[in-house]
Amino acid sequence: MEVTGNITDNPAETSPAFKKRFMARLIFVLTGGMFLDGYILGIVGPVTGSIATDLELSTVWEGLIAAGPLFGILLGSPLGGWAGDKFGRKPLFMIDMALFVIASGLQFFVDSPLLLFVVRFLMGVAIGTEYAVGWPMMSEFAPARLRGRLMALTLVAWYAGFMIAFLVGHVLVHSTDLSWHIILGTSTLLALILFIARLGLPESPRWLWNQGRQQEARRIAHKYMESSTEMADVEHEDIRKGTFSMLFSRSYWRATLFVSMFWFCAVAPYFAIATFADSVLQQYGLGGGLAGGIGLSAVALAAVIITFLLIDKVGRRALTVPPQWLCAVLLAVIGLWAGAPPVVVLVLFLAFSFFNAMYTTLTGVYPAEVFPTEIRGIGTGFAAAVSRVGAGMGTFLLPWSMANLGPAVSMLIAAGIALLGAALSQWLAPETKGKSLTETASGFSH
Repeated sequence: MEVTGNITDNPAETSPAFKKRFMARLIFVLTGGMFLDGYILGIVGPVTGSIATDLELSTVWEGLIAAGPLFGILLGSPLGGWAGDKFGRKPLFMIDMALFVIASGLQFFVDSPLLLFVVRFLMGVAIGTEYAVGWPMMSEFAPARLRGRLMALTLVAWYAGFMIAFLVGHVLVHSTDLSWHIILGTSTLLALILFIARLGLPESPRWLWNQGRQQEARRIAHKYMESSTEMADVEHEDIRKGTFSMLFSRSYWRATLFVSMFWFCAVAPYFAIATFADSVLQQYGLGGGLAGGIGLSAVALAAVIITFLLIDKVGRRALTVPPQWLCAVLLAVIGLWAGAPPVVVLVLFLAFSFFNAMYTTLTGVYPAEVFPTEIRGIGTGFAAAVSRVGAGMGTFLLPWSMANLGPAVSMLIAAGIALLGAALSQWLAPETKGKSLTETASGFSH
């Protein structure tokens, strides 16, 4: 292949068909990474009882092992975001999946609570890097007219992974004699497939331009990006070094506050309730088990699919603000209505899962849109880290809260978190539908 000026001379490698194949491959590896994240977080719920018996877990260890990947994300997302902004999206995109293959495979061999926690913590580090690099990479290649939908598709994959893991785990626990090591380790094959599929992907042209490598950026943009408009927008990138302090500068503190706390308030109640669906539903006189856990995940998946279909038509705010107010009300009703019939409680939980998933989809869209290229990785990584504080706290503390404070108080605390998120989004959530990344990243600075 020869390069003349700033374009690629080989017509076969600049054709619309070639670009569509590339985008399909990028979508596969990015949604696959999110499916994997949902899978490792969902698979632990059904085998918690087996692990607890085999390793003689206390409730503290039970919570730590469930939350281990979330605490790993807390470290991996800001670290991966910083490295992705400094060294490029491409190398981090490979490193995180290589780490995931290794850590996932180690689950076959753990024999103590501490080792299991460490292994799943490392898996969280890898997936945190995926958040901080994958979403920016998708946003930097995706056309503006489809960007919301493609970003939302990654959340469809996450919820599908969580639900399928819960189903697979439940079936394997109750229908086979497989050990929990093997059930947890089922994520290894998918991680290996994704690692191989990522070999040879290009660097982000926006990152290259931001680094002053304009010739290379133009060549990659011309080869892989859909339209001349998208390619031209790359050349609007500033050439400047991003720093962590920029997240709290006059131009971007609102963006940082919004995406971080919106994400925190979205995932903290959901992770707690969904991870321990069996025990939560049993506290309310429901059977729990497969129907309850799958029900919560299935309605969440349906909501994400609906959001995926609507996001580039109705916009971001309509799918962000109203559902949060509804979730706050639903959780408050569960907490305050002490004598509610079990079937009513189940319906309320299913409704919460539906509307929570709807706005949680936007947590995979907003971060990559509202930060400029030079801090898109670290901004997304920081927001992911803050969110995982919420998810980790919810997953770790819920077993203790249900046992010591009771289900009513636990649900009211969750309602308060949802209420905070609703108020914040009402104030700060921007509308970014159809705008270029240059426009969306400048929205909070004016």
